[in-house]
Amino acid sequence: MSMSGARGTRERLVVIGGDAAGMSAASQARRMKGPGELEIVAFERGHFTSYSACGIPYWVGGEVSGRDELIARTPEEHRSRDIGLRLRTEVVEIDVAGARVRAREVDSGAESWTSYDKLVIATGARPIRPDMPGADAPGVHGVQTLDDGQELLDTLTRTRGRRAVVVGAGYIGVEMAEALINRGYQVTVVNRGAEPMSTLDADMGRLVHRAMEGMGITMVNDAEVTKILTGDDGRVRAVATEDAEYPADVVVLGIGVRPETTLAKAAGLPLGEHGGLLTDLAMRVRGHENIWAGGDCVEVLDLVAGRERHVALGTHANKHGQVIGMNVGGGYATFPGVVGTAVSKVCDLEIARTGLREKDARRAGLQFEAVTVESTSRAGYYPGASPMTVKMLAERRTGRLLGVQIVGREGAGKRVDVAAVALTAGMTVEQMTALDLGYAPPFSPVWDPVLVAARKAAGKLRGAS
Repeated sequence: MSMSGARGTRERLVVIGGDAAGMSAASQARRMKGPGELEIVAFERGHFTSYSACGIPYWVGGEVSGRDELIARTPEEHRSRDIGLRLRTEVVEIDVAGARVRAREVDSGAESWTSYDKLVIATGARPIRPDMPGADAPGVHGVQTLDDGQELLDTLTRTRGRRAVVVGAGYIGVEMAEALINRGYQVTVVNRGAEPMSTLDADMGRLVHRAMEGMGITMVNDAEVTKILTGDDGRVRAVATEDAEYPADVVVLGIGVRPETTLAKAAGLPLGEHGGLLTDLAMRVRGHENIWAGGDCVEVLDLVAGRERHVALGTHANKHGQVIGMNVGGGYATFPGVVGTAVSKVCDLEIARTGLREKDARRAGLQFEAVTVESTSRAGYYPGASPMTVKMLAERRTGRLLGVQIVGREGAGKRVDVAAVALTAGMTVEQMTALDLGYAPPFSPVWDPVLVAARKAAGKLRGAS
């Protein structure tokens, strides 16, 4: 039954979550339908909307001058476009049968129900907090939202000591290690894995490890944090593993994130093996005609492995929002999936990957060859040429490209985009060797490093067959 009867012919769209996916969906729906046709109500439990969470480490580190630089659209801008935005208001229940949501004002605790004709769930992800003593002590921070970033900066301003421990060495971990180095802290990174950046194979992670130590970061690998120790004042004072204690005036958690799907689960909506909502290609929640979901709370199809995975990235969240907004507004769009492209940096080291790692390929049941090449970012004789390592995986019988990892200095990271396009197009490494890429000595050697790897992979495949 539609809820729109009481409101005349006007439908109501309710959006849960006011960042990338949620507000992109709201904005796109508003472009499709005017206020007379569609009422939009959006709930956000924090203080901010439409901001770049990816930019938080650079704000903390001082490269970005202030918080407002990271805000793409303010609440006032959204409201000026007839989007009914309710800040500091958390949705605490979705009643699917009744097509309504229950929201609670964070400050007053007041609760109310709001009915919907169409619902968008964009609840994002939550940082994994270790279940151990001291994990919630003052001075221990996650960095998922602008509110988190502000709290961390406040701690850094107040704290006299200059010792920081970062727990975890994924994207957030290495980016926060750099931010804290830039602020003059002594930084120790405690990492559960054998090498930092578990999104890379260990041989490529080792290159990141060496570079981080060269920047003065103390890397502790193969170490599980067992507890966070606090002083008499209740504040954090150290991070403990089974073997050692690492003194800390501030602790940043970079252990990763999980889809924030508590509401969705309670409402009986379908979740995948990673805990994210499952949708169809139009980003509609499976089995539910009037509910959509996007951003860090959903699982997406990995086009290379052919299975669902959870990828928390702003690029996808914005695309999901566009697709949802088009569909909610009466148009048509789909989100086909991802190949798993990501870039990061720690100081002047650029880290990039797309497609499958060796263990991903094995898990997908694929047989492959892997090659690694050393090259340079520019012609070797041109000033500023810096070394770069490229690793490439190709499927054994077909020669299809399966994945690329790149670690190097300036000019390394964005080279992964060539591989991302090749993966999306299903190219073979043999086909890649003929790609007509841009060349001049300031930009690359005659053979671009990605093509050198493709040549080596094609040769290895010929040998293997």
